[in-house]
Amino acid sequence: MKLLTAVIAGLLCAAGPALAQAPASSTPPTTAPHATPGQAAPAKPAAQTPAAQTPPAPAEKIDPAKDSAIRHLMDITETSKMGANIASYITGKVHDGAGRAIPADQLQKFMDTFSQKFTAGIPPTAVNDAIVAIYAKHFSMDDIQVLTKFYESPLGQRVVKEMPDVNQQMAVAGQQIETTVALATLRSMIDEYPQLKQMLPADSSAPAPSSAPAPAPATPGQGTKAPSSSSPPPSTLKPAAPER
Repeated sequence: MKLLTAVIAGLLCAAGPALAQAPASSTPPTTAPHATPGQAAPAKPAAQTPAAQTPPAPAEKIDPAKDSAIRHLMDITETSKMGANIASYITGKVHDGAGRAIPADQLQKFMDTFSQKFTAGIPPTAVNDAIVAIYAKHFSMDDIQVLTKFYESPLGQRVVKEMPDVNQQMAVAGQQIETTVALATLRSMIDEYPQLKQMLPADSSAPAPSSAPAPAPATPGQGTKAPSSSSPPPSTLKPAAPER
């Protein structure tokens, strides 16, 4: 059970962005009819027989010349590596999840078996074929040719080389800014929701308590003069008697 939970958690982390973009169901939830006081409750609607499922429409056939042009564009923009990158990412997530449930001496064997079955379950061109269909849906042949001309230029090749780092730095910068504001917002709500204090990290921006010791009281020889032991205290001195 622990293994199953860990593996599913890894897969969910990998599939999170895709799930977040999945369209919500367009069918509104059905609600039970309400009875009106003084009237009989309306009869429940008869159960409807589910209609026969319509098979998905076949993918639109792409002109071979356009298909070839798109694949060339994918090669020069390195989009053709996306399938391998996704597979590597998912495999890494499964490894991280399984590593928390499987003993270390069994983990490598588990991952070898998973990788073998995972690779066998995906046709080598499945991801690229899907990307070609997406490009074909959104861009005309003229669009593909213009894009190809740009990405074959020196600037286009520089964009291909630099954009991964640019995208990563933009994501990190955005995450840092929004995380800082989110934590500050949550800390401002602690008085109303005390339980937040247990789940929030320490506030690094708060001034640290002073660790300097309190100054010790002055002692003789350090700026003050001790009274002489041969002289009585000032309160015991008596005024001299007047001379006659």
